[in-house]
Amino acid sequence: MERLAIDGGKPVFERPLPARNLIGEDEKLAVMHLFDDAIKSGEAFGYNGPAEKQYEKDFVDFMQGGFADGVNSGTNAVFCALGSLQLDALSEVIVPPITDNGGVTPVVFVGCVPVMADSDPRSYNVCADEIRPLINERTRAILVAHIGGEPVDMDPIVSLAREHNLYLVEDCSQSHAAKYKGKMVGTFGDVAAFSTMFGKHHCTGGQGGVVYTRNEQLYWQGKRFADRGKPFNLSAENNVVAGLNCNLNDLSACIGSVQIKKLPWIIEKRRKLAGVIKEGLKRSKAVSMGWQVPDTESSYWFIRLKLDSNAIRVDKQTFCKALQAEGVMVDPHYNHVPCTFPWFQNKAVFGKSGFPWNCSDYKGPRNPSFKMKNTCDVVEAHFIMHLFESWSESEINNILTALNKVEAAYLK
Repeated sequence: MERLAIDGGKPVFERPLPARNLIGEDEKLAVMHLFDDAIKSGEAFGYNGPAEKQYEKDFVDFMQGGFADGVNSGTNAVFCALGSLQLDALSEVIVPPITDNGGVTPVVFVGCVPVMADSDPRSYNVCADEIRPLINERTRAILVAHIGGEPVDMDPIVSLAREHNLYLVEDCSQSHAAKYKGKMVGTFGDVAAFSTMFGKHHCTGGQGGVVYTRNEQLYWQGKRFADRGKPFNLSAENNVVAGLNCNLNDLSACIGSVQIKKLPWIIEKRRKLAGVIKEGLKRSKAVSMGWQVPDTESSYWFIRLKLDSNAIRVDKQTFCKALQAEGVMVDPHYNHVPCTFPWFQNKAVFGKSGFPWNCSDYKGPRNPSFKMKNTCDVVEAHFIMHLFESWSESEINNILTALNKVEAAYLK
């Protein structure tokens, strides 16, 4: 049996896997044109200018209709999406159990209370069966996140939201162009949030985000909220609602317009490479692709892999360290469970007030505890593998070689 790299053997990858190379000459040229125009006119580029309007149009065209407002981060996209709903303070918002922290903190900063639903027992995503028991007279919205590029099973959740007259918000930060039953995520709820930071499927530079909706009223309400309450599309002269400055800018938008034209190829390549991984793992005894909702197309921000702990004689941490030593980009845990974080457990939001949970007007539990069995089990049963569209099929085949090598060494 071939000696593992972690034990001193020769690694499958003697050089690191190629960088992603997301930014190229096209983005550089577009930015230079923006600078040239600013220098020629004597006017600095700003925000809500031609470049930002063009990117928002490009985004809407990609989504095949609707309304888009560029903002300065994915977190603020969630914040402004929630702000567009104009929820009363202390409303409860059911949130996903596994997500970036910035996918939950906006709930408390619009004065509402996040209520954690458990995950589907088979994936990192939330599901209707876990949301339903949490709905009560205080619930006003459901927030779902499509994690890792994998779409949530939306039909049952849409039905649940309609049955109880609840808003539905989609966090698509990790799932640009992912599809559920032939339709892109972000088109099922009332409003959606996208992150366009440098690590996402397409970017607007270092940071950025988009609030997307097909509801024109929510679009204008979100746009006002994202720009200090300015009275867009109203006859009022002054700011009409309290809001922060969450604007995108023309420089970032200029990059975004170039990037979104590349997005179809990026998604196609990621799906193709993931398909090679899926096919190659069919012969594996310990590692398999994570379950996905039927009739969906993941956009594979990462690949979620399931490890059968009963088939190997080491723990997941050791297995993943061996893969890392072979040069494969894996993480043993996706520990993004906000309700376990100190800020949530200590209610560290507004000083020592404990708001919103400790507010005398809030009729829910002061110290909520959430049953997260599925979440704990699914995090423990899976690990994630990073995937770049810049990689070749040859490199993917070498990843499979490394997976098979490590598995063979550790099988019982």
